[in-house]
Amino acid sequence: MTRNIMAIDLDSCIGCHSCAVACKQENNVGLGTFYNKVLTIGPTGTYPDLEMYYLPVACQHCDNPQCVEVCPTQASYKREDGIVMVDHSKCIGCQYCVMACPYGVRTYDESRDKGVIEKCTLCAHLVDAGEVPSCVRHCPGQARFFGDIDDPESDVSKLVASKTNHKLTDVGNHPAVVFCMDNCTWIGDE
Repeated sequence: MTRNIMAIDLDSCIGCHSCAVACKQENNVGLGTFYNKVLTIGPTGTYPDLEMYYLPVACQHCDNPQCVEVCPTQASYKREDGIVMVDHSKCIGCQYCVMACPYGVRTYDESRDKGVIEKCTLCAHLVDAGEVPSCVRHCPGQARFFGDIDDPESDVSKLVASKTNHKLTDVGNHPAVVFCMDNCTWIGDE
């Protein structure tokens, strides 16, 4: 069975926000709403030994997603390949999943007046067509990788094997997005 993940090489991310722009365009995301944000971490340290990096944050497509657990209508669900989705036909906009997400990456998109929850889907429509998510395809720094982590020959597996890996804080949900870096200090290491 395929277990798709996103791996982001923070040593290659240039903080250009192309991933956020590509996401908004591909998914018709309204003004003021983001499925993908790029945070600036740092600078940290003391001069002249300063560090800074960019941290793209989106849905972590957790192995044990709390957003799915709390959804009263089963609108939030996890696909067999690991992608966490929202079925808009079942979503009542209660926002329980928004409150349960430890990463703040779900949103109630009022600009579209749909009354449902929106989030990164890893461009499931593209994945189903055999393509990669739009943020991966349009990353000029080639910092984003997507694929089956259980396939040792996949680009995502090779990246994860070649660098030091980090994940956002795990509160029992086991985030599936991996951040790879060797050249800076991870924010949680300080």
